[in-house]
Amino acid sequence: MENKEINNKKLNWCFKIKDGLKIVKPNERLSKSYLEQAKSSLHRAYKDFEDNDLLWATVTIYYSEYYALYSFLQKIGIKCQNHSCSILMVKNLLGEEKTQIIDKHQEKRIDAQYYMKVDQKDKVREMLRKAKEFVSTFDEIISNLYDGEIKGYRDKILKLLK
Repeated sequence: MENKEINNKKLNWCFKIKDGLKIVKPNERLSKSYLEQAKSSLHRAYKDFEDNDLLWATVTIYYSEYYALYSFLQKIGIKCQNHSCSILMVKNLLGEEKTQIIDKHQEKRIDAQYYMKVDQKDKVREMLRKAKEFVSTFDEIISNLYDGEIKGYRDKILKLLK
């Protein structure tokens, strides 16, 4: 089975599950709120890192990225409570390179929460650097989105579901 076909099946599944992907009215206010939460979480991650709380720094890094990504979805009118489905949707709309960082950090968050590791300071420092880049990239994407692009993304979603 072709990769695109597998991807489309996953997306279709995401639209069918409870709390999965839903097309809703674009919400500028919620989008801004999620973007602010992304920045606040990133700030919190830096504080956790400085306090040598690498577990919570890792968790908060991931959430800062997720909030930035979700801000984009709110801006174009997509609601979803399933992180993997949200990430998959953005991957399909913006391309895999835009989600590579969050894909890796999602795994690292799970590892940090469930499989304690030691000597992670340099890795978490690098995660922070990449998270700052990620949030900044999504801030720029969202800030520059105009109505025609939003309509284009919504049309693309409908095509993906066929």
